[in-house]
Formats: sequence, structure tokens, C-alpha cells
Amino acid sequence: MKLLEPFLNWQSEIQAIRRDLHAHPELCYEENRTADVVAEALQKWGIPVHRGLGGTGVVGIIAGRSPGVGAIGLRADLDALPMQELNTFAHASRHPGKMHGCGHDGHTAMLLSAARYLAQHKNFDGTVYVIFQPAEEGGAGAQKMIEDGLFEKFPMQAVFGMHNWPGLPVGQFGLTAGPIMASSNQFLIKVRGKGAHGGMPHLGIDPVMTAVHIAQALQSIVTRNRHPLEAAVLSITQIHTGSADNVIPTEAEMRGTVRTFSIETLDMIEQRMREVVQHSAAAMGAEADFSFVRKYPPTINHPEESAFCAEVLREIVGAEQVDDHVTPTMGAEDFAFMLQEIPGCYVWIGNGLGEHRDAGHGLGPCMLHNGSYDFNDELLPLGATYWVKLAENWFARK
Repeated sequence: MKLLEPFLNWQSEIQAIRRDLHAHPELCYEENRTADVVAEALQKWGIPVHRGLGGTGVVGIIAGRSPGVGAIGLRADLDALPMQELNTFAHASRHPGKMHGCGHDGHTAMLLSAARYLAQHKNFDGTVYVIFQPAEEGGAGAQKMIEDGLFEKFPMQAVFGMHNWPGLPVGQFGLTAGPIMASSNQFLIKVRGKGAHGGMPHLGIDPVMTAVHIAQALQSIVTRNRHPLEAAVLSITQIHTGSADNVIPTEAEMRGTVRTFSIETLDMIEQRMREVVQHSAAAMGAEADFSFVRKYPPTINHPEESAFCAEVLREIVGAEQVDDHVTPTMGAEDFAFMLQEIPGCYVWIGNGLGEHRDAGHGLGPCMLHNGSYDFNDELLPLGATYWVKLAENWFARK
């Protein structure tokens, strides 16, 4: 493993920043203190800062030896999750119901460390924009930054992202050209029937039985309408109806999620869901309303940029530690919005299995969105080295 020496010297300092952020988590679009910490660090290292994109976003501008030859963006996310932390170690969350349960504190710290190095050494031509994005956890902060003019104010030829990945050993990376994470979409179905006594069902129209028929019929979309080689998930995660054992209710409500790796498959599923819901309800004598909300598109890595990132990673950790055909996940990531606008690549950096956690960690697994999770500080020099080598090699090859 070829780590840049300054990162080893700075590790305790960057770790302190990471743990401070972990102790003071802020939810999407509320990352005011976090943005202050980021901006103050960048300015201390002589890096010009632009604030306000996406509300609490921060962009640092690092000019190389010849700034006009091109630019790239390196992105980290700022926000925490609305969940209770189960850890009790010293840097555990001080805000009940808020936790850095996905490692965004570590992502921010790695990119800060890389920004410091790039600003001090300037061993590249071009400009590097370090993008600290709010509201990844369901708030579509990437989309908001784009709408606020991210790529117009800071034109760049490519943009890159990185996320820690529990279960992948420390020192290993995963990426793939094409889809690496799925689209995230929500649906709501409201069934309207006719209430009746539970002992006299013939006098009513049962929304419960209608919901059951709809639920079963929806699964046929994945098994019979979807191309067998196109991945997709349709999960009904909530059904709410009824209030008494002997009352057939008037309404039933169903909610869930759809995940796909392509927009074409998503289009087909949404259309067929609407048809199935309407016709199944009609067949039962009921009525139904169907709404479908597209949250995040699939995260699709561009081939040339993916090959480049894999090459950079092999240089740092060796070919055997880089899986450049990693199996994608049905989780979602709003970095997808940036990859829709300009080329780029999103990689996973191994976070290990949890042995790194300080005494006082929760008894649960060290997995994303788990109350016992904590970012592995051993990654700080490695992730920062990747960011620096990516920038230097990008402009060197240009």
C-alpha cells in the first residue's frame, strides 16, 4: 500500500476533525456547524471557499500550476441520519435521534485531508473543486447543488465520489463501469371500498381483500413483465387498514419502494403498476389511487472514468485489492444526479468488519444505517491518498 507520507503525519489531526463531526451530527439541509468546520479548515489552508449551493454546501477551489487547462470535482457528503446511536464511546453523538450512521463524517474528513495536500503541493495542472454536499440521505442535496448552478459556476470535465463499504476489508476497493447503485423510488396506493360489518361482508366492498389482490398482482410485474436479465426490486413495505376485528374498513393504504438499474425498466414498472392497481381494484368493485415518486436515479459510472479510477487504485493498493467488476447494490445514492450531468466514477473503500471500533460500541454489527456503526479512521490516509493521486494522474495524462 503506497500512502502519501503527510497523511500519516496528519492522521491524529484529521481523526480529531472526523470524531468531532461524528459527535455533532446534523440532518439534511441543517449542516450549518458542519459546513462551518469544513469552510474554516479550507480557509486555514489557503483554499478559497464558496458557500450556499444547496443551502449548506461548501465548494473549495484549489488551483494548480496552470489552472486554465481543465478541472475536476471531488465530492463528499455532509449529513447524518435521523436515528439513535447505540455507541457510548467518547465521540458518540451528543444529539439524541441523530447519528453519523453512514460514514459521511469520514468522507468529509478524507476529502478535507486531500484538499490540504493538494493546496500545499500543487503537483498538478488544472483546478480541483472539492465539493462538500448536503442532504444525501433522502434530501437530494446533489440535485439541489446542481440546480443552484454547481456546474455552471465551477465547470469541470469529470466528477468523482467515494463511499466507505462495511464488509469489504480495509485496503480493498470496489467499483464497476455502468450501474453500481440502484434508483430509489416510492409508491403509495390508496384503496377505497365500502365499510360493513365483519359478519356481513356481502353488504360492503372489502378494501383489505382488494389490497391483498393488488399486492399479489404487483409481484407478477417483476416475474413476468421485467426482462429476466434486468435487475429490479418491488417491495411493499407497509399496509395500513382497519381498526376493529368485526369491522370491514372503508380504506386501505399500501406503501413501498421500487429499485432498478435502468430508467427503461423503471418506466415499464411504473406504467404496469398503475395499470395493475387500477384494474385490480375495479375487478373487486373498489377504487384506487396510485402515486409514484422518483427519488434518486441509478448511479451509473462512466466507462472511461471507471477504467481510470481502477488504474489509480491499482497503483496505490495493488491489482489484487481492486475489484473493478464489483457486484452492484440495490441501495441508492444521490451522487447519481452528478453522474447524469457529467462523466465520472463512484467507488467503494473497504471499512472492514467493525474490529476498529472503540470500547463502548453498540452490540450490533458495524454496518451502514446501524446504531452500532462507526467509520474506520484507518481509512483516512488511504482515502486521502486516492483523492490526491486521482487528481494528479488525471491532469498528468491530459
